[in-house]
Amino acid sequence: MLAIVKSIGLRGLDGYLISIEVDISAGLPCFEIVGLPDTSLKEAKERVKTAIKNTKLEFLSRRIIINLAPANTRKEGSRFDLPIAIGILIASGVIQNPYLQEFVKESIFIGELSLDGSIGKVNGVLPICIEAKKLGMKRIILPKQNAKEASLLEGLEILAVSSLKELIEYLNGENEIQKEKLTKFNSYNESVYQFDFSEVKGQENVKRALEISAAGGHNCLLIRSSRFRKNYVGKKITKYFTRY
Repeated sequence: MLAIVKSIGLRGLDGYLISIEVDISAGLPCFEIVGLPDTSLKEAKERVKTAIKNTKLEFLSRRIIINLAPANTRKEGSRFDLPIAIGILIASGVIQNPYLQEFVKESIFIGELSLDGSIGKVNGVLPICIEAKKLGMKRIILPKQNAKEASLLEGLEILAVSSLKELIEYLNGENEIQKEKLTKFNSYNESVYQFDFSEVKGQENVKRALEISAAGGHNCLLIRSSRFRKNYVGKKITKYFTRY
């Protein structure tokens, strides 16, 4: 049986849709992931198998082929563990629901699986949610730890789960998952400082570098040469500036 589950990969801060195609058939038992997966993604098969077994579900020895489409784009990271597991469970008939096909078609799944079946936090959730909204998706299923970040975006249904078992029961119609409420982001900064860059004469390149470091959360080091004298204060000191 063939099952298709959707997820989103990241190229920098730009997201792109990935279709996780799972085929389970009779034959010599194997578990293969194709479609240019990196090392961490190739290791997903061990995490997925063990997580399913520890969720008290039988993992049959069948021929399992997973294709990550588009196949010509490099895939990386552990965020595809959850959609791979869901695809396997749908293809094997563990997850059954009259509305399942429509639900999966309109949903994005992301999450890293632990061996006990719990779903762990992943990085890059906000750009993933932004891309999901652009693609016209209705909802995103993600780890509980990422719910607060995802709820900053309006117009997308956020379903946060903490374990594979919880999600399986929800998809089978056995329980309910509360939708995350929208978190309003207040960009107004009430902090008032005694000094700011208007107090610094010149040094535009250095001030610009400090702004970039502060905005990106980078380390910053300023070095002033002992050869500097008072009459050098107004000159550029770019060559004595090092940013890590």
